[in-house]
Amino acid sequence: MRTLAIRGATTVEKNEKTCILNETKILIKKIIDMNNLNEDDIVSIIFTMTRDLDEVYPSVAVRELLNLNDIPLLNFEEKYIKNSLNKCIRVLMHVNTDIKKNKIIHIYLNEAKKLRTDLSIRSGSNE
Repeated sequence: MRTLAIRGATTVEKNEKTCILNETKILIKKIIDMNNLNEDDIVSIIFTMTRDLDEVYPSVAVRELLNLNDIPLLNFEEKYIKNSLNKCIRVLMHVNTDIKKNKIIHIYLNEAKKLRTDLSIRSGSNE
């Protein structure tokens, strides 16, 4: 078993607490499901959000979804880059797994699919 990182991102339509929490839950659940993980596999989760999202931390969604109080969670503001994707939540999840690195499924949803079309197609998240 080794520690690997899984990337993902999603976007929300509005800067509203409910939107941010719901989309974060969908993203995290899909990462867990597509990579066949369980809660004990998760080492830590780092979130970033674009500066136009400021109603709630995405880590709140993880605690609500999984009731994870023993996993380190961090939230940061994404570095602003002119003309970059707005209303975007990104995640970096560290997991203990036996999965081979090239078999990890990274998840990009909603408008964030544009960030990594190569990974979106592989993950089946281009629905």
